[in-house]
Amino acid sequence: MSRIAVMGGGAWGTALALSLDRRGGHAITLWTHSPEVAAEIRASGENKAFLPGFPLRKQILVTSDAGEALRDAEIIVSVMPSHHVRRSYELFAAYLKGDQLLVSATKGIEDGTCLRMSQVIAEVLTPHRLALGCAVLSGPSFAQEVAAASPTAVTVASTDAGLATRIQQEFGSGTLRLYTNDDVIGVEMGGALKNVIAIAAGIVAGLGLGHNSTAALITRGVAEVTRLAIACGGKQETLAGLAGIGDLVLTCTGALSRNRWVGIELGKGRPLPEILDGLSGKVAEGVRTTSAALGLARGRGVEMPIAEQVQAILLGEKHVRQAIQELMSRPGRDEQMR
Repeated sequence: MSRIAVMGGGAWGTALALSLDRRGGHAITLWTHSPEVAAEIRASGENKAFLPGFPLRKQILVTSDAGEALRDAEIIVSVMPSHHVRRSYELFAAYLKGDQLLVSATKGIEDGTCLRMSQVIAEVLTPHRLALGCAVLSGPSFAQEVAAASPTAVTVASTDAGLATRIQQEFGSGTLRLYTNDDVIGVEMGGALKNVIAIAAGIVAGLGLGHNSTAALITRGVAEVTRLAIACGGKQETLAGLAGIGDLVLTCTGALSRNRWVGIELGKGRPLPEILDGLSGKVAEGVRTTSAALGLARGRGVEMPIAEQVQAILLGEKHVRQAIQELMSRPGRDEQMR
């Protein structure tokens, strides 16, 4: 039996805790930064704020005390929003030990530094002389469907093949299938960048532009994500797999996608602050990741025309129809050009 701490009490963290508990053979702790949310989960037996309708067994320890969650954990699953990762690990460092294993399941790029989540964690922990074995988990996986035990396949990547295999074995179940990969960069980039394209896909849907437009947007989005991921050191094969095209297609087309919903509402003409208020504390990672992705692209000389237009819309610099028109009127090019 492994002692696993799921650090992040949002929808995705709660879903992973449910999946691990359903698998059996583990002692699960679910940590949330909010004492109020932790108390509500303990009292009601479900996460009414972020994942209502999915009961948690009392055997899952729910706490807002980071030390209680981390001290005896063998495996730590990192699932907080990307903009909370740095601050969280500054708090966690005092409770961590070098023999613990870390699984980063947050899909995002840190705004400002343009660092991937595993890089942010390493940067925070290095001054504490901590170098935890690290894997990253990503792929097409809506939290509600994982919680409902719908069959789901994801990717776990690590430069340590033994670590990736262990997580595959510890997390895999009859409803969650994990594939191993050694391409940490590609898996993290795919998981983060698909959210930007999903906002664009939502805008297309919100404008009522039809299936032709959606198919074109997704296909060119795959090309855009792949260009940047490869420029950052990822592998093309990874972006053609679950953590790349698989996650991108899900997020661009699925009704449960928060990033797509943000795009739909932008397409309808609603202002961004009003849309974000409507998320009731939940996070659409693509809103922050767009700026970070463009920072990475500029540093590597990579063209990202879809992301550029999404950013202009998010900043209120362009109307959605103007952005679409500018994408359509770009100079012609060969489809195979990177």
